Amino acid sequence: MPDLPARADLDQLRRQAKDLLRAAKRADETAVRSLAGVAGSMTLATAQLAVARSYGFAGWAALKTEVERRRILDARDVDGLRALLARQPGLAWQRMQHWCDHRSGPSPLSYVAMLRYNTTAGAWREVSSTGELARMLIAAGAPVDGLPGDAETPLITAASYGDAEVAAVLIAEGADREAVSADTGGGVPGGTALRHAAVFGMTDVAAVLTAAGARDLVHAAASGSLGGWPLAELPEGDRVAALRIAAEHGHLAVIDQLIAAGTPVDGLDRDDSTALHEAAYSGQVDAVRHLLARGADPALRDTRFGATPLGWCEHRHGEVGPSDAHEAIERILGPVTPASQ
Repeated sequence: MPDLPARADLDQLRRQAKDLLRAAKRADETAVRSLAGVAGSMTLATAQLAVARSYGFAGWAALKTEVERRRILDARDVDGLRALLARQPGLAWQRMQHWCDHRSGPSPLSYVAMLRYNTTAGAWREVSSTGELARMLIAAGAPVDGLPGDAETPLITAASYGDAEVAAVLIAEGADREAVSADTGGGVPGGTALRHAAVFGMTDVAAVLTAAGARDLVHAAASGSLGGWPLAELPEGDRVAALRIAAEHGHLAVIDQLIAAGTPVDGLDRDDSTALHEAAYSGQVDAVRHLLARGADPALRDTRFGATPLGWCEHRHGEVGPSDAHEAIERILGPVTPASQ
């Protein structure tokens, strides 16, 4: 069963139904079977029903409504959303299904939190009115902390995608600032919204969250200060994640604080990668030297790419082009990295 394209157009879908009807009237076997599978009669209504069913919808009206809902949200059309929800309030929380670029079926609230990323262009963009859309959806009944079964809350999604406007609305509406994503989540498994903001570098959202009282060890490590944190009492996984982001930002004193608190210098974080992997990728020359001096193993390979820290450095060097920092790291890691087996 195909999914709808990211920019589905109702006129195009109507033409698809008309083409299907014409093909059936020409006795095209595939078209005849499509119509027979839903009603058997050769009418435009039947062809539209067949098209809707082919995309997973119960009928043409449901398909039309879903295409309209996404168009309104993509356009950040506040008046259009108000009119749509007045007719069908359930659309404020019913999942957005059968889209090729959102196969997980997000709630409308989570979808709004993702609008900064244009899936069609594969690029980030600045957007407006997302906070007002979020406020309207919540007022119409959208659960502020998401739907049952969601891998993360809308606040975590807003943090990952950097929408400070949506994050502020969610917090004002009572979103759980300390909720964590599922272990199977695609962002930072088991991470709070603030941790997602820190890991993905979404400083505007991090500022909104910290102003609202949110605290997270990884965010503190990214900012370069661990004052007041009882490091030895915290889970090792949190300390390893903090060590990784301290290496990414080149905070040498934070690295030493975490190691002194018992954090393993080769602790495995996402994809079984280490702080040395991150420092090498991020071009942090001093952090690479610092970690090696404290016993970091340059031979360790991550499980996603099967690469050493040197491999991560070389990959990033290829992405960003000429880089004095990455060239220096390659000279440091090259002699101490075993050749591939």
